[in-house]
Amino acid sequence: MPTSPPIPPVPAPIITRQRQLDELCDRLRSAPEIAFDTEFVSEDTFYPELCLIQIATRVEMAVVDPQEVDVKEFWQLLVDGDHVTVFHAGREELNFILRAVGAAPKKLFDVQLATGFCGNEYPASYGAVVGRILSEKPQKGEQRTDWRRRPLTKAQVDYALEDVRFLLPLFDKLTRILYKRERLEWFKEELDSWRDDVVAAQDRKDWRRVSGIGSLRAHQLAIVRELWFWRYEQAERLNQPPKRLLRDDLLVEIAKRKIDKPDQILAIRGMQRSALKRSAGELADCVKRGMATPLEKLARGPRRELPTQLHLLGQFLTPALTSICRRAEVAASLAGTASDVRDLIAERLGYGRDDEDSGPPRLLTGWRAELVGNLIDDLLAGRKSIRITDAKKEDPLAFDAIG
Repeated sequence: MPTSPPIPPVPAPIITRQRQLDELCDRLRSAPEIAFDTEFVSEDTFYPELCLIQIATRVEMAVVDPQEVDVKEFWQLLVDGDHVTVFHAGREELNFILRAVGAAPKKLFDVQLATGFCGNEYPASYGAVVGRILSEKPQKGEQRTDWRRRPLTKAQVDYALEDVRFLLPLFDKLTRILYKRERLEWFKEELDSWRDDVVAAQDRKDWRRVSGIGSLRAHQLAIVRELWFWRYEQAERLNQPPKRLLRDDLLVEIAKRKIDKPDQILAIRGMQRSALKRSAGELADCVKRGMATPLEKLARGPRRELPTQLHLLGQFLTPALTSICRRAEVAASLAGTASDVRDLIAERLGYGRDDEDSGPPRLLTGWRAELVGNLIDDLLAGRKSIRITDAKKEDPLAFDAIG
């Protein structure tokens, strides 16, 4: 098991020349683990704008300036190597790699996710993870930096390095904890699922994630879909954040009203910006296409009316999930939600679910079934019961076998 100490706070070079990056990559190829983090700005562009890459191995740290060098070689090295790539909450970091070279590193380790299998908090900030696992405190002070601006100050570089300084010590300690508690397989299963979801999202056009569409009818949803694709394509072409081009609430309001005349669309409060005025005709065309969409192409099927006792059982058993996770020192928010509990109950009582194409209930698969789902199954089948041991305890519930 890895046991190396934290990397000392030594100065690290800022790589601004391609030759420097080539030399760094040559050294990195022999590293058994490579930890990295990025600084980026996402409020002004379609994709986040990469501003800095911070790197740590067992023997050195470095900062790479992607405004000055082509960093594709570094991304390719992460994908091709047999090392472990270590990061904290690395969704955007993985997205940078996928967009650059179209593949993911073979071995990943997300310290935020690992921490969720070692305690009751998830997701936890980098500072919180370092404090809880290592009893250290990263230096802060440059949280509001505009990382696009140059030159960078020493304080900014030191701040950026704090985000990688403790990644390998965290990797070491969390690996030991996961091994001791026999949860490495649970962690790997969840990490693989997370990676696959990030990879799939590269090509997924998930218009159903627009907020506020839960009560819309079929043709209104068809309009949402058309408007979402228009917004996505325009934002990508103009290199703008999609919601800056057309906010979700305005998109939903157009769909609710089903208005297909430019002047009617522009009468909605919030639609008076010049860019939207110029696009009013295109928005009206989206509404027309949505209204013309055959309903069978949209229907998810009618929402199944579930009996009231299912909701009551859900309210009763969701605290059981929390209790089980607290006792096992696994974050309940990582294991499942109240909705996941209701899905399991509906499946077991024969009512089915609205999203039957998505496979079995989440709590009945993999490590979640082992930790939570099987016990809830036993409670539903009457093989186990819940009782209160001591109402004054933080965790007052007990689960007893019947008969």
